[in-house]
Amino acid sequence: MRTIWLIFQREMASYFMSPLAYLIGAGFLVLTGITFNNDIAFAITVRPVDPALIPNLLTLLMVLFAPLLTMRLLAEEAREGTLELLLTSPISDFSVVIGKFLSAWAYFTFLLLITLAYQVILAQLTTPDLAHVAGSYLGIWLYGGATLAVGLVFSALTDSQLLSAFLSMIALFILYFGESVGEVVGNIDVAQLIFNLSLQGHFAPSFAVGILRLEDVVYYVGLMVVMLFIAIRLLESRRWR
Repeated sequence: MRTIWLIFQREMASYFMSPLAYLIGAGFLVLTGITFNNDIAFAITVRPVDPALIPNLLTLLMVLFAPLLTMRLLAEEAREGTLELLLTSPISDFSVVIGKFLSAWAYFTFLLLITLAYQVILAQLTTPDLAHVAGSYLGIWLYGGATLAVGLVFSALTDSQLLSAFLSMIALFILYFGESVGEVVGNIDVAQLIFNLSLQGHFAPSFAVGILRLEDVVYYVGLMVVMLFIAIRLLESRRWR
């Protein structure tokens, strides 16, 4: 645990000293702020405000932001040669991967907590459904962790940050749009399988409407575990190169 904590602290410091991380955070908050402002203006005369507006938006934004947050975690160290020093130190591959993953997830959590300010504003205008809000935010928190775990796999796979981000985005787009693909597949069983494997398939029908289902929690946690296991194995393979 101590080595995981050391890696975590090191990566968190890197995030808050990195201009790119601030640009990502600024873009994250600008896009959510514009969307929230437009929805408020629209809701005044047309329909009630959606408590899950920001989490729903983030399901798509994390397809873009997760690769940017994770592309440097292992790829940059491999390119600069510092990964070899890290691997020869008395720190396990498990600690390296988990520490780096938790730092990315913590940074995402920090940005997500800032968006709770929108819920405070909503509370001044209407009476929000707290169960709906809590369910949607729990869902997007788990969803974000899963997308970051996918991004970390590709950061462990290549020495290039750009290639890592590109491959991560492709993988996440496939997982995101799997729901839409399932809707046009003729075979019902195949369509259901694709839907069950998609990121949106475990968010839109449940968390987005404030419903907590164990199968959806298991899906996101399971995806994180599988992706982190793959990242650890990829990191181990570097010792033999």
